[in-house]
Amino acid sequence: MGVKVKFIFEGIGTVIGELNPDRSPKTYELIVKALPFESTAYRWGEEVYFSTPVSVEEENAVEVVDYGTIAYWPPGNALCLFFGPTPVSRSPDEIRPYSPVNVLGKVIEGIELLKRVQSGVRVRVELVK
Repeated sequence: MGVKVKFIFEGIGTVIGELNPDRSPKTYELIVKALPFESTAYRWGEEVYFSTPVSVEEENAVEVVDYGTIAYWPPGNALCLFFGPTPVSRSPDEIRPYSPVNVLGKVIEGIELLKRVQSGVRVRVELVK
């Protein structure tokens, strides 16, 4: 059973995601336990990412993700929200992280807001009550 989380981007709005323990149970547990937290968001192509208070190794990590994927990037201790190609994607419809990521869930509401997030925007991540 997963949980819903909200990503509140200062001055932009709220994106809702659903996290699920199936693919990366250890990563999921540590992220949920760390909530709520605040960070600074950055853009990399059609990806928004930000550091977390969690440090965990690769766990069933993948090199390509689907539109709307929420994942954890181990080298940066970061959560990533993917909404299109990145600078290392090999085709216009491939969504490729910089390096393998632990898949945690999917954006279920507000994904279009991610296009408005610029590097330096504050983000707060918390459970949906």
